[in-house]
Amino acid sequence: MRRAVMMVTAFLASMLFVLGTGVTSASAEGEGLQGTLINQNQPVAGVTIKVSGQDGQLIDQTKSGADGKWSVGVPKAGTYKVDLDVATLPQGVVLLNNRPSLNLQVFEGSVRTALFPLGAAATGNEKADDGSPGTLGRVLDLAYTGIHIGLMIALAALGLSLIFGTMGLTNFAHGELITFGAMMAFIFNVFVGLPVWVAGVIAVILGGAFGWIQDRFFWGWLRQRRTGLIGMMIISIGLALTLRYVSLYWFRGETRQYSEYVAQPGIDLGLIDVAPKNLVMDAIAIIVLVGVSASLVMTRLGKATRAVSTNPSLAAASGINVDAIIRLVWTIGGALAALSGVMLGVFQGINYQMGFQILLLVFAAVTLGGLGTAFGALLGSLVIGLATQLSTLWIPTELKNVGALAVLIIVILFRPQGILGRRERIG
Repeated sequence: MRRAVMMVTAFLASMLFVLGTGVTSASAEGEGLQGTLINQNQPVAGVTIKVSGQDGQLIDQTKSGADGKWSVGVPKAGTYKVDLDVATLPQGVVLLNNRPSLNLQVFEGSVRTALFPLGAAATGNEKADDGSPGTLGRVLDLAYTGIHIGLMIALAALGLSLIFGTMGLTNFAHGELITFGAMMAFIFNVFVGLPVWVAGVIAVILGGAFGWIQDRFFWGWLRQRRTGLIGMMIISIGLALTLRYVSLYWFRGETRQYSEYVAQPGIDLGLIDVAPKNLVMDAIAIIVLVGVSASLVMTRLGKATRAVSTNPSLAAASGINVDAIIRLVWTIGGALAALSGVMLGVFQGINYQMGFQILLLVFAAVTLGGLGTAFGALLGSLVIGLATQLSTLWIPTELKNVGALAVLIIVILFRPQGILGRRERIG
């Protein structure tokens, strides 16, 4: 077993070296600004972007490509003004936050991403003559996107909830498992040349192995040393920072894309258009979530997991190997987080901070559904996903996470244990 672990570790190190060397050469040009223009999950091409210095002097201008991407190099680190020419937007597409100008600071050796949220102009409840959706269409589009994001959050939240239920650990490094899955899939897709779905399967297997290795050689050792839960939680924060900046060192700061499924024409479903890749990811997520949830209820391992979650001491007295069950949970949690990362990478690209950025929503979903309850994590994820997207009907897109957290606060005020959580005595 030790030889197998050493082989896996050496393999991952070599893959990270390949990734690091490849990305270093790609980002050696210096400082710059970049972005991707997306409307309803589809790229927007031909939009003019201008970059100026603080003195108002134009540095360069460009147009978004067929994949919606644009980039402009800048002479040095500093603050720059980025202008989107709204007159070049396609008919029926508008800037949702009415902020066509951004002042962004570019740091030395980095490429800063500018975000311009685009959407369809509201024209009523039916599609307009140009094909853009009306008010009802936009609501339905946001609802579908919320469910889609909710399913990706649910994959990560289910693993996090199982780990908390069996160990009592609030694992702040769980977001890095999401990033790990996305990056492993990127390595096998872009550098090795495998199809995305094959790279994704390998990434999920490696994610499960990474979870097993973490518990076997790190968290399991801390349990044997009887480290307290508060200490382990603080250690998880340190582990998260370490893994995040290791990813930054090898992967650099820019957002990367898989070699496939970057831009797909949507399927017309009436009032909304949906990319086929999103429907496939939804189906995979639902099958995996239903399968894991059913196994928790119907299999002996699932019953043992629930027994350890309810009372570890009594489960051990009943003959259940608690450490083996916790290790199994870490393996499943790592695989689910890796699958979530792969899907998130297909949906919005790969970045070293992607797991950290979604971690707050994952924690909100677990808390909202009820700490330690698998089905609560699923329900909470869907509520968080819908609240995040639908809140943009009333608030700017940049504040959409505020809508989800507001729902969390309101529910917790009236039901502190979460939607499906159990009441506990305190004191």
